[in-house]
Amino acid sequence: MNKRKISALIVTALASLMVIFSVVAKLIGPKEVVDKLTSVGVGNYITLLGLMEVGFTVLFIFPKTMKIGLLLLSCYFGGAMATELSHNGPAQNAIFPIAFIWIAAFLRDQYIFLPSPRPQSIKP
Repeated sequence: MNKRKISALIVTALASLMVIFSVVAKLIGPKEVVDKLTSVGVGNYITLLGLMEVGFTVLFIFPKTMKIGLLLLSCYFGGAMATELSHNGPAQNAIFPIAFIWIAAFLRDQYIFLPSPRPQSIKP
């Protein structure tokens, strides 16, 4: 394995673990987490949010579905960031996971963020 693949694997694992810790916190439901999510108006959806995070992360981990997982995780954490900012909360709860997710995606396939010199698969 080359250094880039090892780096991508490590960063993908870190990003996935960050999301999984968030999922565990939602599904176990400590009082602080429930109170915080209830105060921002999503208290009734804690389990659903946790399951969404799991599903999006699973999609992100597998190479064939990484792009849709990246899109869904980006949307999810973008919404989490907006919610935190609109309620004067700490935005880093959403910034750190999404930063690691984007770095992992770039290491796995740099053409996600850069113009693609490779031929397009769909021809006109």
